[in-house]
Amino acid sequence: MKAIKPMIILFIAVAFVIIMIPAVLVLPFSNEKTSGELAEKLVKEKKENSEVSANEVGTVEVAVYRTTAKKIEKVAMESYLTGVVAAEMPADFEEEALKAQALTARTYIVNQLISKSKLGLPDGADVSDTIMHQVYLNNDELKKQWGSDYKSKMKKINKAIKETEGQILTYEGKPITATFFSTSNGYTENSEDYWQADFPYLRSVSSPWDKEESPKFYNKVVVNTADFEQKLGVSLSSGTTIGTVVERTSGNRVGIVDIGGKKLTGKQIREKLGLTSSDFNWERQGQRIVITTKGSGHGVGMSQYGANGMAREGKSYEDIVKYYYKGVEVQSSNKWMNTMTAKK
Repeated sequence: MKAIKPMIILFIAVAFVIIMIPAVLVLPFSNEKTSGELAEKLVKEKKENSEVSANEVGTVEVAVYRTTAKKIEKVAMESYLTGVVAAEMPADFEEEALKAQALTARTYIVNQLISKSKLGLPDGADVSDTIMHQVYLNNDELKKQWGSDYKSKMKKINKAIKETEGQILTYEGKPITATFFSTSNGYTENSEDYWQADFPYLRSVSSPWDKEESPKFYNKVVVNTADFEQKLGVSLSSGTTIGTVVERTSGNRVGIVDIGGKKLTGKQIREKLGLTSSDFNWERQGQRIVITTKGSGHGVGMSQYGANGMAREGKSYEDIVKYYYKGVEVQSSNKWMNTMTAKK
């Protein structure tokens, strides 16, 4: 029993030390509430850091009207841009072309958000997910579309967005109308030749890369004469004559056609017949009309396949956008983003 007592005393002493050491370490701070102030400071710093990070990727939300589901989907700005770039441009394009697309997409949505125009949109929506604004696919839709390539393609898209983060295109200090399209006919179009809106930065330029780059450069459709007459509201005379092109645009597209005394613009014919481009030629073969087009899209602004061709030649995304949009600058979007954030 005598041998056991010292062991018990030693055990009690060790236990006492273990219990008291944490208390001794904390005790000097207890009266000054330093630990509470430190915790508050850490929470504040964490909050401030998270706000900076959020601002860098855009605290502004975009309300996207999903036309198929007929509902509004709210997404963070950069998530929206991911969905737009992924939907609008093939992910296997060159990185600099993807960056150029990210820049145009961000410029477009910033311009749209500061604009009061919500034409064709339901209440609460900023944009639709169609070509009326910018085509958009969410994460689940991209996973389904890309399958096993999802991770690699998403990584490439996100890199393009990250490396152009916060940048937009401006002209005389204001965000531009950053229109883009798939494939030129060898030239882009002056804005007023297609929309009757004269933007000084949307000028016709040569785009020689598209013919080799794009599988959409040529297209052919066949329309029977009855449909042709009905859709255009014209009557064709007998023989092989269809109409006369009386004017071409700066971008070498059809400006005005005279068909039996009725004048139609190339844009009107393109839209009424569902053609890929307003640069077309046609030939009458019996009771059908064979129409061959060059290019795909309205032709105003940046050609996507042209941008890819420029990137292949070693041009940077800034080279690309400054080629297709004349007199523009790459500028921070902070001024406009901060205004939108303050309104929330």
